[in-house]
Amino acid sequence: MELKATRREVLTALVGATVAQVACRTPPPELRCDGALLGPSATLGHRLRDGFRPLPPGPPERREVVVLGGGIAGLSAAWRLARAGLDDFAVLELEPEAGGTAVSGQGKVAPHPWGAHYVPVPSPENRALTRLLKELGVVEGVDGHGQLVVGEQYLCRAPQERLYFGGQWSEGLYPRLGASRDDLLQLRRFEAEVARWVGWRDAAGRRAFTLPSVRSGRGEAVEALDTLSMGQWLDRQRLTSPRLRWWVDYACRDDYGLTVERTSAWAGLFYFASRVEAPGQRGAEFITWPEGNGRLVRHLAQVAGPRLRTGVAVTDVVPVEGGVEVRTWDPAREVAGALLARHVICALPVHLAGRLVAPLREARPKHLEAFTASGWLVAHLSLSGRPAEAGFPLAWDNVLHGSPSLGYVVATHQQLDDFGPTEWTYYRPFAAEEPAAARKTLLEASWRHWVQAVVADLSRAHPDLPGLLTRVDVWRWGHAMVRPVVGLMRGGALEAARQPLGRVHFAHTDLSGMALFEEAQHWGVAAAEAVLQDRGWPFETAL
Repeated sequence: MELKATRREVLTALVGATVAQVACRTPPPELRCDGALLGPSATLGHRLRDGFRPLPPGPPERREVVVLGGGIAGLSAAWRLARAGLDDFAVLELEPEAGGTAVSGQGKVAPHPWGAHYVPVPSPENRALTRLLKELGVVEGVDGHGQLVVGEQYLCRAPQERLYFGGQWSEGLYPRLGASRDDLLQLRRFEAEVARWVGWRDAAGRRAFTLPSVRSGRGEAVEALDTLSMGQWLDRQRLTSPRLRWWVDYACRDDYGLTVERTSAWAGLFYFASRVEAPGQRGAEFITWPEGNGRLVRHLAQVAGPRLRTGVAVTDVVPVEGGVEVRTWDPAREVAGALLARHVICALPVHLAGRLVAPLREARPKHLEAFTASGWLVAHLSLSGRPAEAGFPLAWDNVLHGSPSLGYVVATHQQLDDFGPTEWTYYRPFAAEEPAAARKTLLEASWRHWVQAVVADLSRAHPDLPGLLTRVDVWRWGHAMVRPVVGLMRGGALEAARQPLGRVHFAHTDLSGMALFEEAQHWGVAAAEAVLQDRGWPFETAL
């Protein structure tokens, strides 16, 4: 596809106007590496969006349960069905590889994530995630305080994170270099407010924010947070420090792909409070692998086994007498097909469910309009060596102040490999742009322009980076994650989207308004257990 934007426009879209102006004063770096543009099957996805629904030529294949979507929610539903002994199911996934935004790739010296790359150590109350991590050998037991003991090799090793600020790297993500007394006082006030919410309990004794979020507390004070943006909440608290605001904005972009001005204050405080067990304690440690959550995907896909079918598009979901007919399209063979299921678990984003599930498409419910998704650009960089730099040493997570990107994570970090060739994954959410405009930019720009934009951003901290690159692949996520905008979390749309439609059950992070592993797993397991209950199948809940 031909580029329809100028180099400055593309650079501005990715790295911001200030960096783009500087970069455009000098010739673009000479790229002596190869690479490719990658991403989900946008062409077929748009064809389905526009009404492509071929009729199957023959009778449908019969299955007890059909799961639509092989992301974490769909794979978790399959995992729960299999562990309960219900084996007559199929998982249909459009892409050639399951995993959704937790999919991973293989670099020259290490595997690497294409999206989600860690899971915080859960509390023992999160039984489903604890059970999964025990299967993987990650959880080794429980300590004297009732907390999970995780194998040291699975915890993110030090140094964990650093920030490029003021021309050098420093430890942590808050920009402390040169911070004034007022900056630090405001930081402490913010931390005290978070601690207050960590200790808050509703009339039923529930925490204000916990994982999975459906277990979070209710009450006027916590509900009111969803009527404000996180930026408005900071203003009301008189927290005006630019450093604090940048740090909170980074958090919102990191987990939600939204700026602080667009993120619901409920979701913003959830980020800081949900993974802290008690006021004054540190947040949960991170479990990670070189390939990120791709390790979890691999295990779940192995449990599904041959019942996981990749390269299969769902074109229509039609309730019929005695079950649900799922119509499909095999793009490789250009063949239509169908499955007749007693139950369907639709583990697809809400916007896809609204187009594919016939009753939702034919009488579109109002709550579907509340859901929007952010676009992301992810780049995988293979380096022949480590760049020269000043300040705090290379960490797992490396963030650049003043960049709309989130920086990069280092795949070889968890392999205890601090020298020689390495693999980086660079993340850039389109947090400030309208979703449709971001998707247009993502799809129209060429590989060379995206790579030049990524290198321009990172070269501020690593001037010798261009000479170290051996390959750069660029992955474009047009609909990467649901956006927890003001009003979504407590406005009724989530509850409406969770309701089953006859024998069609729903499971996706959209149902929580936040694209987190814990949320995807919860809804996948919950949908599977709803099917088991409807079938009268004996099981002990994992929730």
